Amino acid sequence: MNKLIAWFDERIPLTKTWNIHLAQYPAPKNLNFWYLFGVLATLVLVNQIVTGIWLTMNYVPSAEGAFASVEYIMRDIEGGWILRYMHSTGASAFFVVVYLHMFRGMLYGSYQKPRELLWVFGMLIFLVLMAEAFMGYLLPWGQMSYWGAQVIISLFGAIPYIGDDLTLWIRGDYVISGATLNRFFALHVIALPLVLVILVFLHIIALHEVGSNNPEGIPTKKPKGSVPEEEKPKFKFHERFTKKYDIVDSVPFFPYFIVKDLVGIGIFLFLFCYVIFFAPAMGGLFLEPPNFEPANALKTPEHIAPVWYFTPFYAILRAVPDKLMGVILMFGAIAFLFALPWIDRGKVRSIRYRSTFHKINLTVFAISFIVLGYLGLKPATEVYTFFARVFTFLYFAFFVFLWFYSKNENTKPVPERITK
Repeated sequence: MNKLIAWFDERIPLTKTWNIHLAQYPAPKNLNFWYLFGVLATLVLVNQIVTGIWLTMNYVPSAEGAFASVEYIMRDIEGGWILRYMHSTGASAFFVVVYLHMFRGMLYGSYQKPRELLWVFGMLIFLVLMAEAFMGYLLPWGQMSYWGAQVIISLFGAIPYIGDDLTLWIRGDYVISGATLNRFFALHVIALPLVLVILVFLHIIALHEVGSNNPEGIPTKKPKGSVPEEEKPKFKFHERFTKKYDIVDSVPFFPYFIVKDLVGIGIFLFLFCYVIFFAPAMGGLFLEPPNFEPANALKTPEHIAPVWYFTPFYAILRAVPDKLMGVILMFGAIAFLFALPWIDRGKVRSIRYRSTFHKINLTVFAISFIVLGYLGLKPATEVYTFFARVFTFLYFAFFVFLWFYSKNENTKPVPERITK
């Protein structure tokens, strides 16, 4: 076995890669459960790719055969129903873990210097994931898939000068049709997953270049020779990390955090399987009742709403009477997240040592996002629209307030070393 590994190492750096990114990668010893969601996102990505490959073997990407092929997978293919539910539940699980992963980054300032590019790669993953989910949402060719795509694609028509041509180009036809389904299928199955995997790879490389953040928000790399020998951890880290720095308060990612993550993965899989076997539609949140009817261009559903993971941004869109301004605000909500490393001018990362006002501001932001998600599922009545405007204001106020107070924020003293 050693000779075989040596043969490969002469031709491709397998052992070196294993040591740098797993076996001898220094992970801060105080990582808590919030740091589990990055691993879970990778797990769900693998689930989506594997189940997606099996589903495409029997799916027919045409307006005439799409809905029937999904029913065929569910009813006639052995194990087809569980593959379909693993994929549909996996889509929602993906957004659950990604939203929590992003919120953890905001809690502990994981977007601040030197991790700005790491955050940007993460946001690009989020953007591609939204596009991937939207493309896949049309594929079952059910009523809500058809009309949801109709509404979302029509939004691009609000863009001045190029809106109509852009809408026509996205649809591939003057209406949502088989041409639209075909191009969405190609993007969903080939193009976007490829981009997603590349971005995930870059995200991990960027993370391991600058090192993991931790709940204290302090670096675990110290200048070479600045730490007494007896205070250094008695672990072997790769020379890439120790050549210029003394690594403190860290343990190798393997086996310590691998074992810790396995516990979290087990809990996640228990919940994931519970949903698959007992509540795959999740009361209409994951699979809407109208989507069990074939698409009908002559019959509009009583209430058209996107899947739950799009609804916060959909609520922002509907909160504004002007269609163009609504589209601008909807995309602006994502653009502000992209710009977060430069909006937050604070010197302290972790929420543990930031001001009370920042804690309140971040809490209000999280509540606003959740409430907007709920409002996006509801009909656009006067009451719901009023509250959507209020919480849209609070959503954007988070970034405005952060810009003003972060530079001269009254923070608590930050420890030099991880103490717990």
